[in-house]
Amino acid sequence: MKVLLDTCVIYPTVMRQMLLGVAGQGAFTPLWSARIIEEWQRAAVKLGPDGIAQAGTEAVLLHAAWPEAQVVAPPSLEARLWLPDPADIHVLAAAIAGSADVIVTLNAKDFPRNVLAEEGLSRSDPDAFLHGIWQAQPEMVAGVAADVLADAKRLSGREWEMRALLKKARLPRLAKALGGMPG
Repeated sequence: MKVLLDTCVIYPTVMRQMLLGVAGQGAFTPLWSARIIEEWQRAAVKLGPDGIAQAGTEAVLLHAAWPEAQVVAPPSLEARLWLPDPADIHVLAAAIAGSADVIVTLNAKDFPRNVLAEEGLSRSDPDAFLHGIWQAQPEMVAGVAADVLADAKRLSGREWEMRALLKKARLPRLAKALGGMPG
C-alpha cells in the first residue's frame, strides 16, 4: 500500500517517527512531494534557529532513507483538480502522481472523501491509520513505539510514559492501545 503523508503528519516529530517507523517495518510505502517537505521546513521556523537546522537535517535523512518516496506531479494534473482549500491541491496531485492508496492527514475537511474517491483515493487521520496497523500487527507497532519512546526520553531528558507521549503526539487511540507498555 502506498500512502501520501501530508505536511501536518510529517512535522510533529513523534507522529513522523511512528509513521515512518511502521513504514520501515514494511507496513506501507510512504510518499511525499518536495513541496510537502518544504512546508515542513517553513513550519519549523516556529521552533527558532535550532528547529530550522534540525528540520533541515531530518529532511536530508528522510530523503536518504526513502529515496523513492518523493513524487513529482505535473502542473497539468494540479490544474484539473479541485479541493475546498486550493492550497492543498498539490497534496492530492502528489498522491495521484505517486499512485497512492491513502492520504494520511489531520485536515479531514480539506480532503472530502467523495472528491478523493473520484481519484481512487481515501484519507485517514494518523491515529486511526496507525491504530489499524496495530490491530493487524500489534508486536510490530509496539516495537516501533518502544523505539520512539526511548528516543523521546534520550532527546528530551524527560521520563516519558508511552500513553502520555502518544497522546501529546495526537495519537490518542494508539496511546490507549499501547498505554500499558512499560515506559
